Amino acid sequence: MTLREAVQKYLAVAGGYGKAVALDALGPSHDETERSFSLFDEDYHISRFIHLRNDSGESFQINGFPQTHVSIDAEIQNIL
Repeated sequence: MTLREAVQKYLAVAGGYGKAVALDALGPSHDETERSFSLFDEDYHISRFIHLRNDSGESFQINGFPQTHVSIDAEIQNIL
């Protein structure tokens, strides 16, 4: 999943920026979600706009840490 695809899927579920959504609601397979968000998390220019958190729900291992939800800042548009 590319960053652009992830943001589009996020917006389709969240209805706008800044809202927390479950990672499993974004659609890709569990493995693809873990792989994609781990890559985004490793890139400083991307990760400063993507906020992961661990609440209740399906857990994903993002760079070795359990995460369930994501929110994305509108400023990510600057790098798309």
